[in-house]
Amino acid sequence: MTGTRMKVAKLDEAQLTRVKALEKKLGCCVVALEPEYKLALLTPAQIKQLTSAEKHLGVVLVAYEAG
Repeated sequence: MTGTRMKVAKLDEAQLTRVKALEKKLGCCVVALEPEYKLALLTPAQIKQLTSAEKHLGVVLVAYEAG
């Protein structure tokens, strides 16, 4: 298995304020991540396949372009 290709996002003050407000509203912690690689542009049919696989596996899947 390859390593994760996501990293903690660098947020400006306005973005950080929004995330903190969301945390307060949800009552839990939220982590902002950003891709290290370009995300794949998927067709609606491909998105449906990805979403179905996520539900089946119980995980979050991220499609990105190999680089």
